[in-house]
Amino acid sequence: MHNINSYKNILYDLIAKNRYRVDYLAIRLETCEGTNIQLRTNTTENFSETTSKGGQVRACHKGGWGFSSFDSFSHLFQSIEKAIGSAIFVGTNRTILAPVIPIQTTCELPLTSRNPFKVSLLEKKELCYKYNDILQTVSHQITTTLVSYNDSSHHVIIVTSEGMMIDQSWIDIEMRFSAIAQNGENLKIGRETTGSREGYDKLTGLDKKVRSAATRAINALTMPSVKGGCYTVVIDPILTGLFVHEAFGHFSEADIFCKNPELSEVISLGRKFGPKILQIFDGAAPQGHRGSYFYDDEGVPATTTQLVENGLVVGRLHSRETAGKLNERPTGNARCLNYYYPPLVRMTNTWIERGKTPVKNLFDGIKKGVYAKNWLGGMTNGETYTFSAGEAWMIRNGQIAEPIRDVTLSGNTFKTLRNIEAIGNDFDWDESGGCCKEGQNGLPVGCGGPSLRINNIIIGGEI
Repeated sequence: MHNINSYKNILYDLIAKNRYRVDYLAIRLETCEGTNIQLRTNTTENFSETTSKGGQVRACHKGGWGFSSFDSFSHLFQSIEKAIGSAIFVGTNRTILAPVIPIQTTCELPLTSRNPFKVSLLEKKELCYKYNDILQTVSHQITTTLVSYNDSSHHVIIVTSEGMMIDQSWIDIEMRFSAIAQNGENLKIGRETTGSREGYDKLTGLDKKVRSAATRAINALTMPSVKGGCYTVVIDPILTGLFVHEAFGHFSEADIFCKNPELSEVISLGRKFGPKILQIFDGAAPQGHRGSYFYDDEGVPATTTQLVENGLVVGRLHSRETAGKLNERPTGNARCLNYYYPPLVRMTNTWIERGKTPVKNLFDGIKKGVYAKNWLGGMTNGETYTFSAGEAWMIRNGQIAEPIRDVTLSGNTFKTLRNIEAIGNDFDWDESGGCCKEGQNGLPVGCGGPSLRINNIIIGGEI
């Protein structure tokens, strides 16, 4: 049986000869193995190890794309013919791909702690049970707990008709914790999620983080609800990361401009979307985060792209096709969840740059406001967003006051950006993200930023 490495030189020689006579041909081979453990209260719901092996073929001819995926390497050549046939059938225009330098390289994201695949299943299971016990022992009012552990090891080879051959591998790990507290018919939930591409030990020593999830659920049973209204709000770095990813980041993905040209006028380069102190970036080049890699799924080197500079839109995220169509440079943001899906323009690590205001000064002069930390969930719909805070407090006369619950923040993304009054000098990353787009759900990303002070935020709660 052939393994993934045995195909590498065969593919390179085959495609380099361009015997298929299309404008562009790319083949991706992938192997993946992983572990999943899931505990619910005192029951092990899942304990499994999985392996998968397959690939995809993408062909472009006269601007038309063909795609075929396969679960067995023996189906490779059949899939090549399918993808090429589809591209020739639909192609009627001109293939436009931003040029890149063909690279031949092998690379692996470095680990800074133990490789999870050298850690025994028993140790992984004991870690899950340890965190589950922490959740349950916070209070007798904790009725349901959930702990999940996932690790995955990926090996991908990308070969193109332009002479590119990328051999890339990485490891990703993630744990999720949640606790439901109950008092009569009153139910509250606390959650925490963390992940890493740096090694197993990033998931150990999380006792305090895990306990805080259950503690928040218990405390929310007796807290007063926030009074709904319009407030000046201070949000922590974790909420900032969620906001910049969900509310703004998707508007930076250039494929939306190709599909909806009218958006180019709404979010045009050079347009003002925030104060001069606002700087927003995305990039896979910064190492050590969930969205970090060396090359994207088209073989384009990872970069760091500034999206907003001094409050002005200055950049967009690209695949080679969107960069070519918009006459801009590719940014290394073409990503796919796995070989079943074609690459899309996706965020990697997205962040707001730290500011100069000491965090304690963000509260100055706020007579009545809300301080929101962490998140429970959220959604966006075009320019509007709604996020639920994991925990929150009232701000009274410039001081953090009583804790409150049921805090949801909503508004228009662009108005919210313009309403940023101050940016804190702190910074933190949230490595819990799994981005969703066009059915490719759970793609690892990083997001982060500093604390922000924003005026005129609509807070939902009791009226």
